Amino acid sequence: MPKRISKRLKVLNNVWLRELALSDPKLGIDLDYTPEQLRLQAPPGSPCIVCKGSRLLCGKASCPVIARLTSQLKIWRSIGGLTIEGSSPPSVFVGRFGYPYVYIGPMAPPYLGDTSILDAPEYWFGKSIEEIIGFRTQLVRGMYRAHVRSPTKPDRVLEKTREVALAESYVETEMRLRRPPQSRFYLDDDVQPLGPSAPLEGIEVGGLRWDRYMEKAHYDTDLKASEAIMVLYSSNVPLTRIQRAFSLGCFGIEKNRRLVPTRWSITAIDDMVSKELARRVRDYPLLNQFEVYESNYLGNRFIVILMPDAWSYEAYEAWYPQTLWNPSTDQVAIVTDWEGHLGRSSYASMGGCYYAGRLAILEHLMRVRRQARAFILREAYPDYILPVGVWQVRENVRNAVRQPPKSFNSLQEALRHAMGRLSIPLEHWLSSGFLLRNTLKQRKLTEFL
Repeated sequence: MPKRISKRLKVLNNVWLRELALSDPKLGIDLDYTPEQLRLQAPPGSPCIVCKGSRLLCGKASCPVIARLTSQLKIWRSIGGLTIEGSSPPSVFVGRFGYPYVYIGPMAPPYLGDTSILDAPEYWFGKSIEEIIGFRTQLVRGMYRAHVRSPTKPDRVLEKTREVALAESYVETEMRLRRPPQSRFYLDDDVQPLGPSAPLEGIEVGGLRWDRYMEKAHYDTDLKASEAIMVLYSSNVPLTRIQRAFSLGCFGIEKNRRLVPTRWSITAIDDMVSKELARRVRDYPLLNQFEVYESNYLGNRFIVILMPDAWSYEAYEAWYPQTLWNPSTDQVAIVTDWEGHLGRSSYASMGGCYYAGRLAILEHLMRVRRQARAFILREAYPDYILPVGVWQVRENVRNAVRQPPKSFNSLQEALRHAMGRLSIPLEHWLSSGFLLRNTLKQRKLTEFL
């Protein structure tokens, strides 16, 4: 079963978006827009144009179009003219299309004040899907084209955007745009909700204070990026801040600094940090029992199983029919990947979720100073109507291992408990992966001693 739906998008008639906004009592306002400013794009065969949010033909628990539109309308009328004045959380974005020429720029809402929560996934756990969409869509994105090697000789726009990325707290930001911002509703499930965007003419910032740890790492042009990242992580700088600055080429040997698309930089930071943690965890004694942890959030259930063995890791994602990565109407799709004691050299087929979950587990093992064989089993239900980012995997697993574990004397007992919390039978999990199946079949020399 393919994990992703088609990337070919078809522009649909936007009239029904206006009709929806005017007719729905929860949305109804006087929406003023041009066809270029508010557009709906969907994969071929999408039922959206027929359903119009009323019949849930997609099978999801609620309409993702209405969820996005509600948030967009709340902020749309605050945007006027070609100048955006507001407090960046701070937030920046580096696109990936057109690589090695990519679009970069700051993101800010059209108002001033403490906006830190708008780009702080570490503090989003427990928030509703509507709140998270609201955080995302309030940020107006300025777009400025730059080559990925430009950090070695930055122009003024990149310099100012980099100052935002290195900031310790929200930054007063003024963006001058070349044309009015546009909002596009992409109904491709691979696209996270984003606010309006427009080409950036110029940027001014004020009330700026850099994070002192990141400032030191930024000016150390002889320090490798991987070393800078671990110094910052060990100094308790939030991962989001590190990722943000890394994407703007703020760290590393001066001649090697590059712009890194935001999506790639998030996974790169998770990967680099967790590799170093795994290196340390391999020296710890084994866990002395079988442990099962659980977390439920945003239509996702995560089960974490830790067993006394040398460090290794396997992650599973099970997508129910009509969920984000599984458009099938009757088949559950399971995606999995794993690594042995010494890690992996190739990119995980699961993408960023694999590395986000691995980091959260290794953080826990570092705290308890033990090593273990780890399994993550995730079930995603139709309630998960929109992709919100790999942060929710990281925070779900972090939340799971913060809870008191259920302890068992054998893997069979641990799995029996886990299957009682999940809907998919054990045989489906075993047939999809390698490490868990192999662990159940494996007999160790210690059994014969």
